Amino acid sequence: MTDSPVHPDAPPVPPAATPSAGPPDAAPRAAGGRRRNLKILGSVFAIGAVGYAVYWYAYARHFESTDDCYVNGDVVQITTEIPGTVIQLHADDTQSVARGQALLELDPADAEVSVSNAEANLARAVRSVRALFAQADQLRAEIRDREVELRQAEEDHARRSGLLSDGAVSSEEFQHTQERVTEVRASLTAAQQQLNETTAQIDRTTIPTHPQVLAAIAAVRDASLALRRTRVSAPVSGVIAQRSVQVGQRVAAGTPLMGVVPLTAVWVDANFKEVQLRDMRVGQPVKLRADMYGGAVEYHGKLVGLSAGSGTAFALLPAQNASGNWIKIVQRLPVRIELDPSELRVHPLRIGLSITARVDIRDTSGPLVSEQVRQIPIPSQPSLANDPQEEARIAQIIKDNLEPPKGASKMAANLSH
Repeated sequence: MTDSPVHPDAPPVPPAATPSAGPPDAAPRAAGGRRRNLKILGSVFAIGAVGYAVYWYAYARHFESTDDCYVNGDVVQITTEIPGTVIQLHADDTQSVARGQALLELDPADAEVSVSNAEANLARAVRSVRALFAQADQLRAEIRDREVELRQAEEDHARRSGLLSDGAVSSEEFQHTQERVTEVRASLTAAQQQLNETTAQIDRTTIPTHPQVLAAIAAVRDASLALRRTRVSAPVSGVIAQRSVQVGQRVAAGTPLMGVVPLTAVWVDANFKEVQLRDMRVGQPVKLRADMYGGAVEYHGKLVGLSAGSGTAFALLPAQNASGNWIKIVQRLPVRIELDPSELRVHPLRIGLSITARVDIRDTSGPLVSEQVRQIPIPSQPSLANDPQEEARIAQIIKDNLEPPKGASKMAANLSH
């Protein structure tokens, strides 16, 4: 084989380049750098793990938190105790109302008629009982007259009995005196029986305490109570919700018309897992945040009670763990948390809002079962009974019919003449 000829004008061919060899310690230095970075990263992770362990053991393990929390509260149902037609509405949804404020009014016409009828019956009862007392007095006077007549008739009969043997008195006249004694004695017995009958109706009573008058008074109070119930007032202060009644609607007794929610007395129901409840006690402090205000607002409350059963135990269809295949599921227990009323006034909450709760469980000296949940109970609704104005009206009716008006006796005497 011969070499190919080289053209005289061709450029010279440079010699082939040989690979340059680097420093002999470059590769070990790179490997050492990687090991150092891994050590630093491992140290950071180790320090972080140790720091978190210390943080958890010293602080975080003393708190239990959950976001399965919701605002709850009382929804005071407004109902009517009598049937009627709504003629006025004084409140609507989202409106704030004060305790005792009028919410709606029913047509009072039927109740007013019932009150007038009951008052008339009361006056009639007083006059009727008064007549019974007068009849008793009349019968006592009649008995006294009959006793005098009987005594005279017996004396006449005794006198004529002594003269009958001498012939000074005829047997016919003697017979008449005997019949007169019998007649007067029978009349006296009849008057005594009538007095007993009348006395049985009024014995140990006065006109105001007679059963007929008391029944009439009760009827007046009942009619007056129905009249006052035509005006429905708010039993508590709060915000109107769920109004379903309209003007002109005929409502039956007991029909829910609207609700009043006292927003200053709401609480939080936090549903903790059963594994979180070991150290929870009544009275432990709680910090809460509402999604409505975000992290800018923090509420301070306290744990006031743990539910008597889990959510599934009180469900409409409770779990039947004793039948079929069984799978253990961690249960949740509702825990009630009381909120600070002063914080609620500044940042009010609504029922159903989402809350995040964090319970401080370091103090375990509190009881497991609460004896009192509400520090300030909801005020009771005032009773409509025993209205002072109605009692004064009843007393006036009795007084007006208890005695005849002035001048009535003189007028009766003039008419008799």
